[in-house]
Amino acid sequence: MTDAFAPFAARMRALGQPELAIRTFATYYEQLRAGATGLLPEADIEPVTGLPDADTDLGDHHAAGQAALPHTVVIKLNGGLGTGMGMTRAKSLLPVKDGLSFLDLVARQLAALHNASGAHVPLLLMDSFRTREDSLAALARYPELDAGLPLDFLQHQVPKVLVDGLAPADGDDDVAWCPPGHGDLYTALVTSGTLARLRERGFRWAFVSNADNLGATVDLGILGYLADRGLPFLMEVADRTEADKKGGHLARRRAGGLVLRESAQCAPEDAEAFQDWRRHAYFNTNNLWVDLDALAALLDARDGVLGLPLIRNRKTLDPVDPASPAVYQLETAMGAAIEVFEGAGAVRVSRARFAPVKATSDLLALWSDAYVRDAGERVALAPERAGAPVIVDLDPRFYKLIGDLERRFPHGAPSLLGCRHLTVRGDVTFGAGVVCVGDARVEAPDGEALRVPDGARLGASTP
Repeated sequence: MTDAFAPFAARMRALGQPELAIRTFATYYEQLRAGATGLLPEADIEPVTGLPDADTDLGDHHAAGQAALPHTVVIKLNGGLGTGMGMTRAKSLLPVKDGLSFLDLVARQLAALHNASGAHVPLLLMDSFRTREDSLAALARYPELDAGLPLDFLQHQVPKVLVDGLAPADGDDDVAWCPPGHGDLYTALVTSGTLARLRERGFRWAFVSNADNLGATVDLGILGYLADRGLPFLMEVADRTEADKKGGHLARRRAGGLVLRESAQCAPEDAEAFQDWRRHAYFNTNNLWVDLDALAALLDARDGVLGLPLIRNRKTLDPVDPASPAVYQLETAMGAAIEVFEGAGAVRVSRARFAPVKATSDLLALWSDAYVRDAGERVALAPERAGAPVIVDLDPRFYKLIGDLERRFPHGAPSLLGCRHLTVRGDVTFGAGVVCVGDARVEAPDGEALRVPDGARLGASTP
């Protein structure tokens, strides 16, 4: 570690961060000092085509999946607070479908898997310091989850880096610290002792996904494919649509090998190509399958530092104060491991395996009849949607926060089953039994509130 990094190391040690986390962060800090931007130019990549389809191209691997299931663990990323929606606790505790929270549904999904297969698949959360207490209290309602393993392990914390001078941001409060991205998963598995404990107990494979993606359940066919082919790492991708154009996409380096490009890795001049969802046709669902033995071997070979690509996020020190100093948050993405595991692959899955919540617009869609719970407690698009997600565009001036959404939809979501695109502008409150079809738009006059009457029908007569 260089002298320039010494203040960062001292701050992290004072906070109790482990040495491996400090060494890992040092790697990215030194890249930043050397001028690295983390950008992945369009000229260096090409589109991915011809991926195998999980439903039609893998063959029947269910028997292998069933055999691998007792050696499989489910890991959910649970560090998010949902602050963008006005939440102050774990986003996974938000009621999302039929009065059940994300964590309720995850617990029920694993119970359904156990009842169907007879295998007790453990659940592990990667929590942050802010989400741990409430999340573990919520899971205490499900004693059947006890597999003799801790229910969680903690994500690390790293200092924000001042753009001016590349020194640690001042202050000991939370605003001076940030998580190092969900690529920290691999480091946290080691420093918490979880990776060693899992392997000692005979667990070989991990299915990792976001806690807010209720379509991400254990698929025996994909698990069996992973086991039969001996793949060290497998990423589930889905077809991009216009609604996904700002999210990360899968690509292939011109020099060879799959790579994940996130929006923060895209230069302004490449934005048009990045958002061309017909050119870059697959997005990362963040549903990942990892061979834990392969992960341990790779970490050993790299002295514990996996070497994921740098993501340099420029922000303000205080997210709610645009006048506060500019900082870099140095992060990594766990899906970026697709380029560090030799022999890693990707598989195309249906949209049914991707139902996340990033904003209140997503939440309203999930509340609605456009999404349903199946027998395995997975929340996915209703069959009538034929795999096409409904696009909900709510005016952020009136619907950004959870409380705003609840006040303006006091009777719950309108019917969106036959809706392609719902756009709401202005201060609009929805009555009971409203039905939206096709391209529906409702707009309140400037400075006035509007109420959609009970039983109203919005939009074209056919989707």
